[in-house]
Amino acid sequence: ARMVSRGAFLLFCRLTRPPFLPASSPTETLMDSTTATAELGWTVYPWEEVSGYDENMNTIRTYQVCNVFDNNQNNWVRTKYIRRRGAQRIHVEMKFSVRDCSSIPNVPGSCKETFNLYYYESDADTATRTSPAWMENPWIKVDTIAADESFSQVDLGGRVMKINTEVRSFGPVSRNGFYLAFQDYGGCMSLIAVRVFYRKCPRIITNGASFQETLSGAESTSLVAARGVCIPNAEEVDVPIKLYCNGDGEWMVPIGRCMCKAGNEAVENGTVCRACPSGFFKPTQKDEPCMQCPINSRTTNEGAMNCVCRNGFYRTDSDPLQMPCTTVPSAPQTVISSVNETSVMLEWTHPRDSGGREDVVFNIICKSCGGGRGGCTRCGDNVQFLPRQLGLTEPRVYISDLLAHTQYTFEVQAVNGVSDQSPYSPQYASVNITTNQAAPSTVSIMHQVSRTVDSITLSWSQPDQPNGVILDYELQYYEKDQSEYNATAVRSQTNTVVIRGLKPGSIYVFQVRARTVAGFGRYSGKLYFQTMTEEEYNTSIQEKLPLIIGSAAAGLVFLIAVVVIIIVCNRRRGFDRADSEYTDKLQHYTSGHMTPGMKIYIDPFTYEDPNEAVREFAKEIDISCVKIEQVIGAGEFGEVCSGNLKLPGKREMFVAIKTLKSGYTDKQRRDFLSEASIMGQFDHPNIIHLEGVVTKSSPVMIITEFMENGSLDSFLRQNDGQFTVIQLVGMLRGIASGMKYLADMNYVHRDLAARNILVNSNLVCKVSDFGLSRFLEDDTSDPTYTSALGGKIPIRWTAPEAIQYRKFTSASDVWSYGIVMWEVMSYGERPYWDMTNQDVINAIEQDYRLPPPMDCPSALHQLMLDCWQKERNNRPKFSQIVNNLDKMIRNPNTLKAMTPLSSGVHLPLLDRSIPDFSSFSTVDEWLDAIKMGQYKDNFSGADYSTFDVVSQMTMDDILRVGVTLAGHQKKILNSVQMMRAQMNQIQSVENFFKGKKKKEKKTEGNAREFIYFIDDISLYTR
Repeated sequence: ARMVSRGAFLLFCRLTRPPFLPASSPTETLMDSTTATAELGWTVYPWEEVSGYDENMNTIRTYQVCNVFDNNQNNWVRTKYIRRRGAQRIHVEMKFSVRDCSSIPNVPGSCKETFNLYYYESDADTATRTSPAWMENPWIKVDTIAADESFSQVDLGGRVMKINTEVRSFGPVSRNGFYLAFQDYGGCMSLIAVRVFYRKCPRIITNGASFQETLSGAESTSLVAARGVCIPNAEEVDVPIKLYCNGDGEWMVPIGRCMCKAGNEAVENGTVCRACPSGFFKPTQKDEPCMQCPINSRTTNEGAMNCVCRNGFYRTDSDPLQMPCTTVPSAPQTVISSVNETSVMLEWTHPRDSGGREDVVFNIICKSCGGGRGGCTRCGDNVQFLPRQLGLTEPRVYISDLLAHTQYTFEVQAVNGVSDQSPYSPQYASVNITTNQAAPSTVSIMHQVSRTVDSITLSWSQPDQPNGVILDYELQYYEKDQSEYNATAVRSQTNTVVIRGLKPGSIYVFQVRARTVAGFGRYSGKLYFQTMTEEEYNTSIQEKLPLIIGSAAAGLVFLIAVVVIIIVCNRRRGFDRADSEYTDKLQHYTSGHMTPGMKIYIDPFTYEDPNEAVREFAKEIDISCVKIEQVIGAGEFGEVCSGNLKLPGKREMFVAIKTLKSGYTDKQRRDFLSEASIMGQFDHPNIIHLEGVVTKSSPVMIITEFMENGSLDSFLRQNDGQFTVIQLVGMLRGIASGMKYLADMNYVHRDLAARNILVNSNLVCKVSDFGLSRFLEDDTSDPTYTSALGGKIPIRWTAPEAIQYRKFTSASDVWSYGIVMWEVMSYGERPYWDMTNQDVINAIEQDYRLPPPMDCPSALHQLMLDCWQKERNNRPKFSQIVNNLDKMIRNPNTLKAMTPLSSGVHLPLLDRSIPDFSSFSTVDEWLDAIKMGQYKDNFSGADYSTFDVVSQMTMDDILRVGVTLAGHQKKILNSVQMMRAQMNQIQSVENFFKGKKKKEKKTEGNAREFIYFIDDISLYTR
């Protein structure tokens, strides 16, 4: 029995040898017994080495032993010396087969179906037949190896028997090499193949850095740090870049990164930093491609960090490098002057060419000509300019205090931000004027000469601009406590007057003005002088006079100071109010700013325990702090309520509360709270804010800020036509800002639509609905979400690649954002109207796009079309969308141009609000349908009685038939353009079928082409 079982076992071993399974991770083989072409020459005690053939008839060497009938078995076989080659942990893969002891007749009870694996370290190959000794010490035991499957009998027909594969590892090893030994202690088995290897992480280039091949650590849980080296023309960002090699020879997530230097861009999947080619530049070390040089600039070599302006063009220090180089403006146009006595109002129009800049301002150069001085000279400082002389932003200025009967030349210069860089003087337009006769200017200085108990003597200087011969002066005065209407006036032909008949010790108010043949000038400012008392008069006038004069002067200075302070304070308050209003507006339009060092979104489903994600990202709220007021709706998992939240130490606030219905499953609870785990990671004014969760009480709740106006789509439908274009663009800007924040955090929304945007009482729009489980459920009843590739997708809002290949990215969110723009501008209209989802898919595939909603600015519709680019890499980023909307808000004129309906291969889907002409038999019926029936006689009288003729009408034709109202003209023209587009499509169908009739053979491909084409036309003729 022993010989039969052993012979059969040998035959089996010679006939079978399974191939090794491929390694699951990068490995380096130290020894492989299957590659031997001769005897292995292992040391046996007393195993036997036998030969066999594999499935390719290649000779292999195996070891077998089957001394099951001998007691106290201790059979060893030892490999040759194996060098570890730097490895710290060794893996051994063993292929073996074991005979079932119960299948061997008369086998003793000592029969085994297992064997032991040992190793022995050594710095050199010093082993002999007896050393190291065949015992566990000095050998180190790795493990006892047991067979998963054993065989009970041998099929002599050569059938493959049951082969066991086991892998064991040991470490750390530190000497130059080692031996392996296999101990059998009473079994019948064959050691078919042994492979010894170690794991390593391969050479790799990632995150802009190169990492060399790295051996795994000594333990299975070891992480070996590898320092990366930036690829050429790249530099480290923030922290030194590292990768960790785990025990399975796999690289872990990198820390840090390298970015291409300024003047270089990443190519070949980020493995090469290439210098920007000629005509392109990259100013900073960022993950962005080289940009083409802006207009009027060029590069002088490759790898440029900026572009040099061409001759005659300039750039200021504050201009961004992406801005085109600009030049100086041309001269202002059409200067008009309006002279009023010694004042003049100048007005002009803007230069024909602003030099490509928007910061054009104007300077006024004043020259006085004539007056006997010869030539023209600069005006003196006495000339006043309102609002100012230099840096005028508006094309007008008021100039006063000129000399009478004098010729002046005014040069109006146009300058911009680069004018000071030009070697030439600014361009200007000039105008010559002559002032008229004018009243004298104000008397600026008046002082008290003397006083008595009943008189005051005053003197004053001549006006700075008498504007002629002073005929006389008029002085008016009254007591301080009396009204100005009670003033007394006296005339004097000189600049000195004595006022008599005054009350002793009384204060009087004095004003003076000069008169010429042109009339009186303006009164001077009010001055206060006091007569003497009786006591003062009895005192020496010579001693008291200086004191009196000094007191009057001090009082004058004090009054002037008070007046100045009041004026300055009032102006300051006005400026502060203006600045505050401007700051509020600015803050409104810059709420989507990007915070440096923004964190990256973490998917809560990557947590082994989903509750851990909830604890990390959502604040737990005690149920006693929450008070539910009323139910306002139903959600996917339960009711949606409104209520109040009162946290300790904080004010009570109105909140929205989502509750989880009773009887939920663990999966429903996990999916419900996953939205809180997502929402809790976001902090942005245009993202719905999570206040916290209630998980330790029943019901389970998610608590968010309350949005008074609900979802955006229903809010717009309820307020159809109530907002200005700027308000709608402001809403879109807020949504784009929130989506930019999500994109920067590497979060893809997947379900961006107006129904998932919430609006508060201040019309601030916030992105919401971060629960993605509906995409994975097959029982959703909502028709919005249609099955595609095994999941639920909102077809009308989803990008083509996401529908077809499930490629959800920020670019697919941009497509959805374009649909949201269309929803907003159409006040909540359903995208694609009543078309089926399949019709929508077909139309998009044929490059048809939604038309502009009524009164939609062309700039906004163009941005929609950019979002709907079929190639996702051609769609704008959310940061670019935000910038474009900011420009529109800052320059509302760009929102005035409306989009005309065009025709051609890439027509937008035709507007369903305009009736299809093919459903009417006469032009009169068509006019009634578009509510323009009052023009029936006009059309018939001008022979516009057939659709063929009407479809060719232009705006001039519409005017000629007598349509004078702008609104009616627009409506008829839109309908005519629709009619023309429909007729062109019908003609295309007819041509298509004519071409097909010429072909005798109709292939399956031709039939499919017919179907697709007819589907396209059905969008217009349904």
